[in-house]
Amino acid sequence: MKRALALALALTAGKATAQTCGGSVSDFIAGVSEEAATRGISAETSRQFFQGSGIDQSVLRADRAQGVFQKDFISFSRALISQNRIDNGRIYGDRFDRTFDRIEAEFGIPRGVLLAFWAFETDFGQVQGNFNTRNALLTLAHDCRRPELFRPQLIAAIELFERGEFDPATTTGAWAGEIGQVQMLPQDIIDHGMDGDGDGRVDLKGSSPDALMSGANVLSSLGWRPNEPWLQEIRVPSDLDWSITGLNKKRPVSEWADLGITPREGALGPSDLEAAVLLPLGRNGPAFLAYPNFDVYFEWNKSLVYVTTAAYFGTRLMGAPVYDAGNPSAALSGEEIKALQTKLEARGFDVGGIDGILGAKTRDAVQTEQQRLGLPADAWPTKDLLNAL
Repeated sequence: MKRALALALALTAGKATAQTCGGSVSDFIAGVSEEAATRGISAETSRQFFQGSGIDQSVLRADRAQGVFQKDFISFSRALISQNRIDNGRIYGDRFDRTFDRIEAEFGIPRGVLLAFWAFETDFGQVQGNFNTRNALLTLAHDCRRPELFRPQLIAAIELFERGEFDPATTTGAWAGEIGQVQMLPQDIIDHGMDGDGDGRVDLKGSSPDALMSGANVLSSLGWRPNEPWLQEIRVPSDLDWSITGLNKKRPVSEWADLGITPREGALGPSDLEAAVLLPLGRNGPAFLAYPNFDVYFEWNKSLVYVTTAAYFGTRLMGAPVYDAGNPSAALSGEEIKALQTKLEARGFDVGGIDGILGAKTRDAVQTEQQRLGLPADAWPTKDLLNAL
């Protein structure tokens, strides 16, 4: 982070177009405007777009304070999946039955998948965020943490403004610049926005059919495989070789069945479909079979705990029972995860940063060390592992 900031500050001495982040805000805006011009956007359009704009410190605070993702799957899912959201999922599923039928027919995406995203992102459109979208995108593009993500979105917002589809002074949404009922970034709106209600325009804030069809179009563009499962709760034999579990260790469903994997309800997916065994809290907690469509969730959100919860909630909304929580070992605290990540990093593992979040890279490193130490290699870190390291 410090190196990136130093580089950005150094670049401000050069042309504005070279300033990728940080430094003078006015110089940064000038550089963004020049880049927008290469996409055919006039200097006057950019000037009007940025008139009255500014850095929003509350956006930076929100970006730095995502401690909720330090929760384990059981804690996180119980916090997000309330009876009220389940009840509203049924209500809104019925209310927009024709839209969901259309989504299933055109994209092969079950309604539970979109209902879960809709619930988590905005409580079915009721809480869409009150951050000024232009300022949020400007703030995050100027910040040197993830400029490669947000600078293109800022330019896309200028393009939407030029089309007459974005008011920089009044458009509001999430702190990270997403807009509307399923929270889409500007470039996704340009590329995948759909008129779901037939009124001739795309209104992701006011029209639920527009938002849902657009969200389905995004998922399809990210590789959703029509009419295939995404996540399924399973029962796992106690003598399974735990080292073969994990999202990066896929094999055909038929092979998992031969190893004793059984569905908790219904039948497993097609026998030739590749799948992975996901144990969010290790061998003594809930167990799921993650199918190829589960990978698409990571294109929507990078957090493993969010993705698993959203995918599971989708199954609940399609009639699946409450998962069997089992009796997993106690979760490490955020500070303990940081200590674990520090030890793993010292051993040469890429854990994706010392952030106290048990993400995929940390879990892979944990599993490797569990194997080395002769512990059950289920990728769930315990105090025993922390002490052994």
